[in-house]
Amino acid sequence: MSPTRQPPKPRLATVWLAGCSGCHMSFLDLDEWLLELAERVEVVYSPLASDAKTYPESVDICLVEGAVANGDNLAMARILRQRTRVVVAFGDCAISANVSGLRNPWADGAGDSAATVLERAYGELAEAEGLAPPDGVVVPRLLERVLPLHAVIPVEVWLPGCPPSPARIRLVLEALLEGERPRLEGPQGLRFG
Repeated sequence: MSPTRQPPKPRLATVWLAGCSGCHMSFLDLDEWLLELAERVEVVYSPLASDAKTYPESVDICLVEGAVANGDNLAMARILRQRTRVVVAFGDCAISANVSGLRNPWADGAGDSAATVLERAYGELAEAEGLAPPDGVVVPRLLERVLPLHAVIPVEVWLPGCPPSPARIRLVLEALLEGERPRLEGPQGLRFG
């Protein structure tokens, strides 16, 4: 008799764009449940648990923390969308740009908040002149405006919170792993901040 072959584990990734890492820290606060999760999924990409430099193919679920603020964020968002079945906007920055988007009101008449912010940081407030990094060399080229994730790619699930509580993260992941649509309802499930 041949051994029963187990179906492959769902492939899980987490990505950190323009955010503070608070959502990933909340993810780590899942504590002992992380051990159960590790038995149920294969973590294929994450700033927390992977040395992978390239986002892999055939990812089942990806939690995406942070807004899209620069060219590197935009490229990563597009790649992960092509390679992921279910994209989760993980936290308020991914959902609404939140704190990362605070530079947006500084947009000049042309709508470019990046130029205004860079001039303020490296021109007006710098102690020495000429210290601005070359455009796109040291610091990735900033987009004109910081965008929520759904403004650049389709998103299947929104997981609000700044950061989302570990209980809310677990609720979403358990539903997705059971092949169900997460049900975030009421103040505990839908509250931002």
